[in-house]
Amino acid sequence: MRAVILAGGLSFEREVSLRSGRRVCDALRTAGVEASVHDADASLLATLAAVGPDAAFIALHGGPGEDGAIRGVLDLAGVPYVGSVPHACRVAFDKPIAKALLRSAGVATPEAVTLPHSTFRELGAHDVLDLILGRLPLPLIVKPSSGGSALGATVVRDAAALPAAMVHCFSYGDTALVEAFVEGTELAVSVVDVAGTPTVLPAVEIVPKEGVFDYAARYTAGATDYYTPARLDDAVLDAAGAVALAAHRVLGLRDVSRTDLVVDAHGTPWFLEVNVAPGMTETSLLPMAVAAAGLDAGTLCRDLLAAAASR
Repeated sequence: MRAVILAGGLSFEREVSLRSGRRVCDALRTAGVEASVHDADASLLATLAAVGPDAAFIALHGGPGEDGAIRGVLDLAGVPYVGSVPHACRVAFDKPIAKALLRSAGVATPEAVTLPHSTFRELGAHDVLDLILGRLPLPLIVKPSSGGSALGATVVRDAAALPAAMVHCFSYGDTALVEAFVEGTELAVSVVDVAGTPTVLPAVEIVPKEGVFDYAARYTAGATDYYTPARLDDAVLDAAGAVALAAHRVLGLRDVSRTDLVVDAHGTPWFLEVNVAPGMTETSLLPMAVAAAGLDAGTLCRDLLAAAASR
């Protein structure tokens, strides 16, 4: 099998994407696949025509890898790929829409307000923030309505810190999601399609050593402790797995997804967001879950590529 791995792009997560791409490439080569890494730039279509891959593995993060645009181009070029179709990606990439669909399906998700930068500016920041604080109790988390790696995200425990959190968020996106911050155990639960059947992998418990699970805590070795499977009761883990499976199915996802959630003191899992292009770096959560499930990353990626090629 001949595969291309798409990595890089122009999002804020470019460096993480390149690291993911290199690790996927190494794993596929170990599994006997002829693999090469290529950037999503002006040379991509010519490269695809020259290489003639059986399928592509998308290791792009942020907009290029998750908003469906690149996948739509691959569809036009007739190149099969691992992952969800463009319209499902667009829905999952928009956190407020994904939350609304999961809430309609009966999944608990924190109450939130979505606020475009234009509305924030035109109606008066002070008055709008007062309304938000009257609706949502502290603590809050402010984050871009799309994007990943916790870029632009800030936990707000004091009302005086909310304006700065909004400004920080808008530096990474045009729309902010202001969400009730649920205290509890952070989990990442991955779902992979094994022989066409969505399968829940062991949950990864996330314990940052300092503060919150921000960009530095995610990608700095030793900054966060991980436990796989998570140190929670089986019933709670089953409920968390059910949330991840619901996200995969309700949003129409395919091949692989990773759901981020938090389990509160009562054992209730709260849906936060879902990622259609999970990281594959040395500190990423999906590879930890794959290993905990007793699977080989290279073999899994090869099988997903084979399934994509057969489509």
